[in-house]
Amino acid sequence: MKIKNVISIIKIYLKQYGFVKTIKKVFQVLYRKIIGRKDYANQSQRYQKWIKNNEPSIQELEKQKEEKFKITPKFSIIVPMYNTPVKYFAELVESLIKQTYSNWELCLADGSIEKNKELEEIISKDNRIKYKFLNENKGIAGNTNAALEMATGDYIALVDHDDLIPPFCLYQITKAINENEEVEFIYTDEDKISGDSLKRYDPHFKPDFSIDTLRSNNYITHLSVFKKELMHKLEGFRDKYDGAQDYDIILRAVENTNRILHIPKILYHWRVHQNSTAMLSDAKPYAYEAGIRAIKDHLERQRLKANVTHGGDMHGVYEVEYEVESHPKVSILIPNKDSISLLKKCINSILQLTTYQNYEIIIIENNSEKEETFEYYKQIEKNEKVKVIYYKQKGFNYSKIINYGVKNCDGDFVMQLNSDTKLLTPTWLEKFIGFAQRKDIGAVGARLYYKDKSIQHAGIEIAILGLADNLFTKTPKGIHAYFGRECTTRNVSAVTGACLFTKKSVYEEVRLYG
Repeated sequence: MKIKNVISIIKIYLKQYGFVKTIKKVFQVLYRKIIGRKDYANQSQRYQKWIKNNEPSIQELEKQKEEKFKITPKFSIIVPMYNTPVKYFAELVESLIKQTYSNWELCLADGSIEKNKELEEIISKDNRIKYKFLNENKGIAGNTNAALEMATGDYIALVDHDDLIPPFCLYQITKAINENEEVEFIYTDEDKISGDSLKRYDPHFKPDFSIDTLRSNNYITHLSVFKKELMHKLEGFRDKYDGAQDYDIILRAVENTNRILHIPKILYHWRVHQNSTAMLSDAKPYAYEAGIRAIKDHLERQRLKANVTHGGDMHGVYEVEYEVESHPKVSILIPNKDSISLLKKCINSILQLTTYQNYEIIIIENNSEKEETFEYYKQIEKNEKVKVIYYKQKGFNYSKIINYGVKNCDGDFVMQLNSDTKLLTPTWLEKFIGFAQRKDIGAVGARLYYKDKSIQHAGIEIAILGLADNLFTKTPKGIHAYFGRECTTRNVSAVTGACLFTKKSVYEEVRLYG
């Protein structure tokens, strides 16, 4: 990275975050560059092996060319242009010409100050390429809309003027459309490619469609493909969101269709060079402000009241905090057997820090034996927010203990909480209620830390063979995990019972219908 780009980044951080956070960011970058270099090299080697084992051979590519599909959609590849690098554009066109599925057109709208004869020579290579010189720069949204006006395809695919797609890209999308005939919005996995096109790295294997993940970060980005009718309904791009125009149109797309498909294959190569956002995430700071506007407007259209802010020190990550409706009561259930030192720290942190006041703490006493435990109960029950209930069945059965607690609480929402936890965030209950009050949310969890401030819990995934596993365990605090997943709000398979928040009615539904 050039020194002037480093200086530019530091100036941006100083202006936006101040001196202390800027220094912290510098150390984080140094950690990743120096300490993490060996691990990065290992990851790179593993990815090269993955490419070899998972992507089609030359023989397989030839077979793809011969395949006959029932549905043969025409793809309009939409590319806005502005001072387009000739070398990269030539490689983009070549990547299209090499596609094993050939029913495509390339729609180019050029907002450059003057025409480039070298580009025109490349464009003349194939009659499927449409080109319009705009005589003015209409911005990212305006240039893209001008390219859209030329489109005659059944599906619209968005591609940047300096990126690449692999030769099997349109084939795989066509295959997916034939298997999912009603699909209206498609996105794929992606990786990065070096400026000289010799090295592919940093693969982004994305989750299937997840609305809260999308509201926290535009994880979809490339490659996004829209059915023609859906794109017409969206009426193109809006210059209000320049820099985050793709985020805005994706958010509007998922509002208008639930026929969404994720193709879990690397079908897009994001070019990394000195002036690209792939190289320099801070290259377009205005884009992140536009991202906040896009999310806010999306939430308003969905009639969801919320505050949207930047989500920490990672650009492109946002935090959505939903407004609490009415003033519901929360019952915090804490099972306990002796271990008073831990319980005291847990309860004191709740009583001292919590800003939301309509809550009760219910200690579910489970056959404690120490006298000091019961002395503590007498003392703490003097606080009107705390009560102790006695689960008298012998042995430890966590499910039964929690069910007993739910049966004996009167909150609208229930928080299952381990006694060995300690509160860090005063607005925790507002955040939990904001999500859990939505009809589409079953349970809400939190990021939990070990004493050394590394991650203990950040969601649970159901992986191969149906086995559950904790995500990002032991990731040091302040060091980002895979694509910053640890600092985003995400839809996950499950959350740990150590800190689980949900509507009381959910427990009742499970008891009645489970």
